[in-house]
Amino acid sequence: MLALSTLVDYLIGLALENQKEKSVRRSLLVLSLCVNIGILAFFKYFNFFLESWTEAWGGLGVNFNISSLNIILPVGISFYTFQTLSYIIDIYRGKIKATKNFINFAAFVSFFPQLVAGPIERAANLLPQFRRKKRFIPSQIIFGLNLILWGLFKKIVIADNCAIYADSIFRNYENLNSATLLLGAFYFSFQIYADFSGYTDIAIGVAKLFGYDLMRNFNYPYFSRNIGEFWRRWHISLSTWFRDYIYIPLGGSRVGEWYRIRNILIVFLLSGFWHGANWTFLIWGGIHAALFIPLLITKTNRKYLNPKHSNSIFPSFRELLKILGTFSLVTFAWIFFRSESVSAAFEYIKRIFMSLKFDIEYLPIERFSVELVLLLLIFIGFEWFHRMAEHPFTGKLKWLKITVVVFMLLTLGVYSDYQEFIYFQF
Repeated sequence: MLALSTLVDYLIGLALENQKEKSVRRSLLVLSLCVNIGILAFFKYFNFFLESWTEAWGGLGVNFNISSLNIILPVGISFYTFQTLSYIIDIYRGKIKATKNFINFAAFVSFFPQLVAGPIERAANLLPQFRRKKRFIPSQIIFGLNLILWGLFKKIVIADNCAIYADSIFRNYENLNSATLLLGAFYFSFQIYADFSGYTDIAIGVAKLFGYDLMRNFNYPYFSRNIGEFWRRWHISLSTWFRDYIYIPLGGSRVGEWYRIRNILIVFLLSGFWHGANWTFLIWGGIHAALFIPLLITKTNRKYLNPKHSNSIFPSFRELLKILGTFSLVTFAWIFFRSESVSAAFEYIKRIFMSLKFDIEYLPIERFSVELVLLLLIFIGFEWFHRMAEHPFTGKLKWLKITVVVFMLLTLGVYSDYQEFIYFQF
């Protein structure tokens, strides 16, 4: 599938470059969209649409005896599909020229550090780097290794250990009280952030070792002060892709208010559906749309365009309330993202409010790790102190970085063994 997408879009790109007739250019663009989205839709969404269709008719009393296909989803298909589509659309718009070197284009589509989980690169940024002569720059190598270490710390120490507790809580939510269910949502919030951003740091770091610069994909999103700012900080390569290739072509903010609301709803629903073939992801996208639309109506969605917070060591009380409020809303939406089904998500939320026992004494001890909570607090503090920097290992506070590197090396070793104990215990 990767080879097919690469070959098709390489040839279509060359044809677009040499074609001046608008109708032919439009046909070539539609051909690329049909091939790429058709492949993605079949492998990722065929069974979902088939099951939804049969269930809909079943509700009307018409039963179809249709079995789903045993489809194996190709690794990274959602990422490289969007990457090649952006290449074709940018050529169609005249923003870039088609590359005639097939090896360079194939390397752009299948660049191994970011192939599996992003960031979704643009051709204008990555393609020219394959033509650039590489030099050995020690500072770049050190920075890349630091990022790889930081990404491994986030993945192995934070994400993997949060996953153990979050999985246990979400599996047994029917028998747990409010405090434990809230703790499960809290664990999952940090699991998905540390997992995804950890992989991105590793990808950017590995690319640095080879002399390539990948775009930033996360900008300390849990320090956001509203949902608009959150989406400028979370999975930046995906949110900007939807902005440039879906939202703006639909009219963006240049149209009337009702059309702007429609455009936002479409973008967020598509964003949810992109993450997975389940109604839970669509509802997750719908929740974020519902949280974003009031900001759009009140024209406060772009209030925090400057991502920097106050320069003080600690946030102001008002700033802290906004951060905690946004984090709580995002965490609530993550419940749908993590749940196996829509009914399970609603039941999970219902049980949070049914058994209102928030005292720590009601937490089952095997699902509450003091060590993990302390690690999360250290992790949050480290990111807060580096919130002004593009990456945690840029800027000042060298002594703190050295301390954290030593701390990460120790915890990586300890937690790789500790996980085996936790898995055995569960």
